[in-house]
Amino acid sequence: MQVDSIEQGRGNPCRAVAIAIAPNGGRKTKADHPGLPISAAELADCAESCLAAQASMIHVHVRDAEGRHCLDADRYREAIAAIRSRAGDRLIVQVTTESLGTYSPTEQIALVRELRPEAASIALREIVPDAAHEAAFANLLYWMRRERIFPQIILYDRADMERLVEFHRRGLLAAEEIPLLFVLGRYTTDQQAQPADLIEFLANAPHGFTHWTVCAFGRQEAACAVATALMGGNVRVGFENNLHLPNGDVAESNAELVLAVTEHLRVLGLPLNTADMQREALARIW
Repeated sequence: MQVDSIEQGRGNPCRAVAIAIAPNGGRKTKADHPGLPISAAELADCAESCLAAQASMIHVHVRDAEGRHCLDADRYREAIAAIRSRAGDRLIVQVTTESLGTYSPTEQIALVRELRPEAASIALREIVPDAAHEAAFANLLYWMRRERIFPQIILYDRADMERLVEFHRRGLLAAEEIPLLFVLGRYTTDQQAQPADLIEFLANAPHGFTHWTVCAFGRQEAACAVATALMGGNVRVGFENNLHLPNGDVAESNAELVLAVTEHLRVLGLPLNTADMQREALARIW
């Protein structure tokens, strides 16, 4: 498929862009950055400041009592309640099912079914490591669609994309299209993405998939975000994948990373999505 088969927003310089914040991830600690939000209260503070910077979604990881990544429904409920207390419904709260080498596909699915979040990100290679897990994955997506839970399928490379295309052909995705997240730089030297990394995803993405987002590892995160917006996609930034501003300085907060992108998009004449606008866009395909 050619790059111009990605349809969302091409030729429309006024298309609104959705910005998601990924404030912590599952690996970094306060030793990496003292401002890394880990507790429910810290996530709520971060959500409020990033909302003010015009993010419309927050991608949430929670930690156990020892600060380790976990898929614990009660800890997610605590974090979501804290975020809602500060941001209301002005942010879409998306939880992660990331395994981090610890959680099985069955455990990832169980989290979504127990928690029933507004949105959940799902790494294709983690939840469907082999053919034996395909049926459970398909059943999860059909259930999520009935329950009005927005999925986002994470793709790391062309092989992931090819598997997704095959699953789509076989009717495993529960809809004609599904929201996607392209990860740039995850398997490059020093995990440093660059805008050109986007080309491989766009050249191989399923025709007509209109709701796609990009996140990028490393100091060119903002450059990758702006390139994505200009190509018709949405963007995700934050301490999960990058701590640096475009000039190389360490950002003081996640909100600074959001502002680094919103300022550039404003100059380019690209308006920003609100959470409700993004919900409407997601509901049209899901």
